[in-house]
Amino acid sequence: MIEILDYRPDQKEVWNRVNADAKNGHLLFDRGFMDYHADRFSDCSFMFLEDGKPLALLPGNVSGNTFFSHQGLTFGGFICDQRVTSMRMLAMWDLLMEELRQQSVERIVYKSLPFIYHRSPCQEDLYALFRHGARLIRRDVTTTIDYRCAGTRSKRRDRGVKKAVKAGVAFAQSTAWADFWSVLVGTLQARHGVKPTHSLEEIRLLAKCFPEQIRLYIATRDGKVLAGVVTFETGAVAHAQYIAASPEGRDVAALDGLFDFLIERYSHTHGYFDFGISNENGGWVLNEGLVTQKEEYGGSTVVHDVYEVVVTDVSSNGNPPPISGLQK
Repeated sequence: MIEILDYRPDQKEVWNRVNADAKNGHLLFDRGFMDYHADRFSDCSFMFLEDGKPLALLPGNVSGNTFFSHQGLTFGGFICDQRVTSMRMLAMWDLLMEELRQQSVERIVYKSLPFIYHRSPCQEDLYALFRHGARLIRRDVTTTIDYRCAGTRSKRRDRGVKKAVKAGVAFAQSTAWADFWSVLVGTLQARHGVKPTHSLEEIRLLAKCFPEQIRLYIATRDGKVLAGVVTFETGAVAHAQYIAASPEGRDVAALDGLFDFLIERYSHTHGYFDFGISNENGGWVLNEGLVTQKEEYGGSTVVHDVYEVVVTDVSSNGNPPPISGLQK
């Protein structure tokens, strides 16, 4: 028997254990990460149990009449124990839909987890989305190096690496968060008129809580930070969460040298190196210069998909009847 329960803060340890062992667990789904910005969102996360044992998690929040999975996270969706099958996923979706109807929720915005973050194949949720008439409402392009068959680095990037080395730029892991954040904030403001998602205080707190998964790497010359990359390490993926270079750093191709350093470093410990998305305007605009730069390091495309599901009676939209034998 499968049941759905509202997540409570006193279940934090159980939640984190399920996430740590799941087929598709991720740093972002650890409550220590999620809860740092709990004051910004009305949490509406769920736990699914089978015969009293945790089966799956669903991070979420509600805003207005919409359930999101989750507005504070890059992606979300069901976090699945190894016991989750296609039939169990359909059962959980039926429970979720009924629960949200009772809460007067009218739609779901569901951010699916890209396959590169799966420890083992885990796309049962995509089939359940299809069964519930989901509509693709956003698709972003992220650029990823698969170390098993990496693409060829361009001559332009090779020249950049040589230029950085010749200029005497050094590369290393660092704790100089304030110095890099100054470069990052200045770059984002000048180029896009925006601020980083995380403040300096927040990223320091997260790095302190997750020192083995959140790291800062910098390119320096004469002790001055010219460029930096913040990586989030999860399972097989090393993801570049923040990337920035100062004007001086761009002049000496500091990022080319730093990425050369990082790509080599992570080739020994991870299956993928992910540069992050290159989209604007809800996915409709592709920043061609940015994506080309990433592809020239040998990366290719993985997509981040977001779906919308209308929360209505299954009998009203032609979908098959719910799986029997379920309980709230």
